[in-house]
Amino acid sequence: MAVSPAPPVSRFRSGSGRLCLDFMRTLRLRGLDGVTEELDTPEALSAWVVQLGPYPDGTVVPVPSQAVLHQAREVREAVHALLTAARGDSGPAGCPADDRARLNQAAGAAPPVPVLDEHGTLTYTAADPVGAVLADIARDALTLATSPVLERVRACAGPTCAAWFLDTSRPGNRRWCSMDTCGNQAKKATWRTKHASGTSS
Repeated sequence: MAVSPAPPVSRFRSGSGRLCLDFMRTLRLRGLDGVTEELDTPEALSAWVVQLGPYPDGTVVPVPSQAVLHQAREVREAVHALLTAARGDSGPAGCPADDRARLNQAAGAAPPVPVLDEHGTLTYTAADPVGAVLADIARDALTLATSPVLERVRACAGPTCAAWFLDTSRPGNRRWCSMDTCGNQAKKATWRTKHASGTSS
């Protein structure tokens, strides 16, 4: 059985604050020019699970079939449809029926199983590592869409970014998906604008 190699640390973006939002980011620059599919092969899906799934280092994640890859993309788009509806006037009830059914079905699969070892370390295992993570993603999306914390979901203010994130800052005014990327770029752009204005005056 083919097994995906361990991906580079920064291959996929994380840090959104929710698993389902991290998964949504695999369609990079959604709605913008240059939109890129990061889950372009079954190997990429396996690598995402290795990097962002709950399994311990060294866990073997079999490369899924093309059918499972297609299912994963459908789950991702259903997550986006649900959260878009939930953030709108109609709330979660506005989610299209097909997307709701897809998420309910995915959420019904067996999730990763927590296992406490003799050293007191909690790890996770699954007979189907990819399918179990998809179940976790669907459950996370359903929970988020019906939770009060949904109002803390933001779209990054970066003009060349479309990532969503959960704003956990105390004042609730976070603007960037990451200060290391979009936030830093915005600061540099502001500095350049002020510097140019000062030079020209």
